[in-house]
Amino acid sequence: MTDTPDRSPAARAQRFDQDHARRLRALAYRMLGSRAEAEDIVQEAWLRWAEVDEAWIDHAGAFLSRLVTNLCLDKLRSAAAQREHYVGVWLPEPLLEDEALFGWTPGPEAQAEFAQDVSLAFMLALERLSPLERAAFLLHDVFDLDYAEIARHLDRSEAACRQLISRARKNVKADYARREVAQEERDRLVGAFVQAVQSRDVSALAQLLSADAVLMADGGGRVNAVPRPLHGGARVARAFIGFARMPRSQGWRLLPTRVNGLPGCLVVDDHDGGRLVQAVALAPADEGRVGAVYVQRNPDKLAAIARQLRG
Repeated sequence: MTDTPDRSPAARAQRFDQDHARRLRALAYRMLGSRAEAEDIVQEAWLRWAEVDEAWIDHAGAFLSRLVTNLCLDKLRSAAAQREHYVGVWLPEPLLEDEALFGWTPGPEAQAEFAQDVSLAFMLALERLSPLERAAFLLHDVFDLDYAEIARHLDRSEAACRQLISRARKNVKADYARREVAQEERDRLVGAFVQAVQSRDVSALAQLLSADAVLMADGGGRVNAVPRPLHGGARVARAFIGFARMPRSQGWRLLPTRVNGLPGCLVVDDHDGGRLVQAVALAPADEGRVGAVYVQRNPDKLAAIARQLRG
C-alpha cells in the first residue's frame, strides 16, 4: 500500500522547494536573462501550484515546468516592446560562481551540449531567438524534454516544435561557440586583466585582448556606459583604462570571481563605501587571449550582488 503524500501547505511548500524550485529557476533565468524576474516567476508558479489539487496531477514536474514556460513566454512577449526602447546595450543579469541557486545539474541521461551553460555569449545568442524558439530550444537541448512533452508545453504540434528547435539550434550555433577553459587558464586571464587595470596599463591590456575583441557594457540608461559594442582590442583597452584613470575611479578595487561561468571580477569603489560599480566577465578566445569583455553597470541588475556584498 502506497503512503498518501502529506498535502498540508507546509509539506507542499517543502516538496516544491526541494523537488522543483531549483530547476524552475534555472529554466526561468535562461528564458528571461534576469534572476529577479526568474524569482518572481517561480514565486508565481508556487502560488498557482498551491491552488491546485495534487491528486489530479499525474506529473508535478511536467505541470510546473509547463506553467513556468508559459509564464516566461508571457513575460517575454510583454518585454519585447520594452527592449526596443532599452537604452544602450542589453546584457543579462549576472550570476556569480557560487550561485548554485540558478544552476542545474542534468541527470546522466542528459547529454545536451548546452545543459550547464549560462555564459553571457550563450544568453545573448538566446536573445536573438523568438520567444517560442527560445522556449522550445531550452526545453529540448538544455532540459532534455522530448518532442511530445514540448508540444504539450507550447500547445504546438510535434512537427512544429521540431522546426522551432532546428531553427533555434542553427541560429544559436551560428552566434555562439563554446570554449572549455582550464581553471589555470581562467586564473591567468583574470589575473592579467586585474593587474592591467590596477596599473592603468593600456599596453598590457591590449596584449591580453585579441585583435578583434569586443567590449559590451550595459548601463540601462541609469549610469554611463559605452552606448554600443566597441570593436578592436586596442580600442577596448584604451576605453577601459581611460575609465579606470578617471578621478571618480581612483577608489576602484577589483575582486576576482566567475561571472556566468566566465573568468571575471567585481569592481567596488572603496572611496564610496565599497559600492559595487560593475561586474566584468571575460570571454576567452584563441591563443590564450580574451575575445570579449562584458561589463554590467546597470544598478538594477547589480542589486542582488550588491546585497550579498553588504551582507
